[in-house]
Amino acid sequence: MTRDDLDVDPEELYGRLKAYEGRTAASGGAGRDPVNEPMIRHWCEAMGDTNPAYPATAPPTMLQAWTMGGLAGHPGGSARSEAYDELLALLDDAGCTSVVATDCEQEYLRPLRPGDRVTFDAVIESVSPRKTTKLGTGYFVTTRMNVRAGDGELVGTHRFRILKYAPARPKNAAKPEPKRKPEPTREPEPTADRPRRPRPVINRDNAGFWEGVARHQLLIQRCLDCATPRFPWLPGCGACGSQRWETFEASGAGTVFSYVVMHHPPFPAFDPPYAVVLIELAEGVRMVSDITGVPYDKVRIGMPVELEFLRVDEELELPVFRGAEA
Repeated sequence: MTRDDLDVDPEELYGRLKAYEGRTAASGGAGRDPVNEPMIRHWCEAMGDTNPAYPATAPPTMLQAWTMGGLAGHPGGSARSEAYDELLALLDDAGCTSVVATDCEQEYLRPLRPGDRVTFDAVIESVSPRKTTKLGTGYFVTTRMNVRAGDGELVGTHRFRILKYAPARPKNAAKPEPKRKPEPTREPEPTADRPRRPRPVINRDNAGFWEGVARHQLLIQRCLDCATPRFPWLPGCGACGSQRWETFEASGAGTVFSYVVMHHPPFPAFDPPYAVVLIELAEGVRMVSDITGVPYDKVRIGMPVELEFLRVDEELELPVFRGAEA
């Protein structure tokens, strides 16, 4: 199979995909929190929305926010259905292993107000015929989520469309050069035109972490009562509340759990675009970091990374992670 031409019978595959239309994509979903003023206020501040109607009601465009499970997921597990997982697995098996969100449409039927409890379900609304795009060949999958208030009243719908595709290989692509052992990473020295990076805030709760960085060690806390690891450093355990803890050194191995590419707004000492990554360490904790060794547009979720220490200037050294292109 070539990456830009699926090695499957298009008509047979499309028939199997179409059979999923109308089936449940998610059921029994419930918002983790009731609609509340603090979240509305934070949203409005982030968006610069000063409409005096908020926070007595929630901005309509917050509709999806009330359904999100966050990093911890929804209580009791995912609301996603087996049918939707089967559909995605069928596309994966056909070579459409990459995914990109393309667009969403929302319809608002009544405002949500503080105290409303949100529930939701979703249906696989449509699967497009095979499409060839600049990204590659694949299928557009559209789901429609129905969002209800606690009394079952439909308050809005959210259509979400993704493209599941096999990445196209650029024509006349040059063969990759042999891998070389990476040289120590060092950013350009600050100049009058390039300010220094912001300094970390070091206090009595995290001083030990930065002392470890100075020794080229990435130290993680571990509760002495329930053995739960935690990062970033905190004075007490979030699992059992104990204030007794020890530290241990991370192996340095991890994977990209999530990432964002920063384009705007610009920040002094940073040259956009650049990737900011959330790394899941082998020890089970996550940390936000820079990523080195790969261009920002080659970073991928699941990419293996290894710890290294970046000398930013004469005073500051940071733990970062080096990724490797496949």
